[in-house]
Amino acid sequence: MSCSRRSFIRGIGGAILVTYPVHRFLAGTLSRQTIVIDNVRYGMLHDETRCIGCKACVVACHNINNVPAGVTRVDIVDNGTWQDQGKTQKQFARKSCQHCDNPPCVEVCPTGASYKDAKTGIVDVDANRCVGCRYCLAACPYHVRFIHPVTKTADKCNFCRDTNLAKGRLPACVAVCPTKALTFGNLDDPDSEIAKAIAGRTVYRSKIHLGTAPKLYHIPGKFGEIPQ
Repeated sequence: MSCSRRSFIRGIGGAILVTYPVHRFLAGTLSRQTIVIDNVRYGMLHDETRCIGCKACVVACHNINNVPAGVTRVDIVDNGTWQDQGKTQKQFARKSCQHCDNPPCVEVCPTGASYKDAKTGIVDVDANRCVGCRYCLAACPYHVRFIHPVTKTADKCNFCRDTNLAKGRLPACVAVCPTKALTFGNLDDPDSEIAKAIAGRTVYRSKIHLGTAPKLYHIPGKFGEIPQ
């Protein structure tokens, strides 16, 4: 494939991409917990009542997955400051790939670079097939994809599929979280930690009216509106 072809396709598929700056916070030592990858449907749960906005997850993701400065696979969004019993409280929400069961990014990809892994349910990008056309960026209703500044291909969270998961470890963000605000596991296993957590709490998923069936769940915070 010539560079001119790639430039042409990238140009006609242009979409506005908003990226969020990475704030460098000190991160703890990553956990060595192990998991098994084989014929499961992975999902994640973010507990907004536990998240303190430290962004250790963002730093860990950058370090483990070699994400360049200026772009990020995961961000923690400030959802407002509130008064609770005379004390000021802040609330935060996670912004990252939803790993949809019905991912629109996969449907629009002209080369098959965007795909959903049949064994894990993880939505991923094959950089060798991606031409940087940005169709997937435009199609994603969660606005969590970006063009990698080095490879010039689409990139996003893949649950550390080719780094930590490949070594039998939890995703970097989950392992490093100091307040245990993140839970990761097999949604189809009723005995898994994430399945039990979802079943026992009030949770929400973003933009489910679109039929994307996202696998990123949230335990809502105490204040304000649920972020969309």
